[in-house]
Amino acid sequence: MNYIKLLHAAFTLFYDDERLNPTHISLYMALFQEWNSSRFSDGFYVSRGVLMRVAKLGSKTTYHRCMTELNDWGYLTYLPSNNPYKGSTIKMTLFETSDEPVADGSDTRLEHVAEHYHPTTIPQLGHYRPDNVPLVGRHRPIDGQALVSTTNNTKHANNIKQPKDYLAVLEFFEEQHADATEAEKFYDHYRATNWEDAGGKPVRDWQALALSWIKNEKPDFDSDNLRTAKNKDYGKPL
Repeated sequence: MNYIKLLHAAFTLFYDDERLNPTHISLYMALFQEWNSSRFSDGFYVSRGVLMRVAKLGSKTTYHRCMTELNDWGYLTYLPSNNPYKGSTIKMTLFETSDEPVADGSDTRLEHVAEHYHPTTIPQLGHYRPDNVPLVGRHRPIDGQALVSTTNNTKHANNIKQPKDYLAVLEFFEEQHADATEAEKFYDHYRATNWEDAGGKPVRDWQALALSWIKNEKPDFDSDNLRTAKNKDYGKPL
């Protein structure tokens, strides 16, 4: 595949397509980089969280709308996954800008770019990495498993200790198809305990606690902990 030809062909189409807006292009470019990282494979798995971060999209609604429209307009084929542990599949559309087939014009610069994001060598060992030996810590999904980059593991771990606000809790409960009332009870309880567990230790992973709550594994607690003001303001910081 020729990196420059594929990218030039895409931008040529962008110029004449009045339906596109910056969010479409931003998401397409994030997908293009993932495609490049997979060495322009016929189909590759993606992680919504990684794509939203790279494309600088803050709304899941915007992400799904743009992905669906890019699919409908022929820029790619989007095959969503209902499995939270398996990324959705993307098949990018091949565009050409001349009579020369895109697949014939290999550019050696592509290999250097792809090697940076999806290396075929193990730096510590200095030899070729067999296809059946996955690289640990890369965000590229392997065998359908959407992995998280280790680059910001520390930051990620800090972010999941406590939810940003009530809306984050509500959204998580809705994703688990749980009752919104339970989301409110969960938030009220742990907010009242200053996000400490039954042993008085700070919560290390609120989403894990929420999953236990949803499974009706609620901890024993005094009902006084749920006494809050009638006019609840979930917009204030924790």
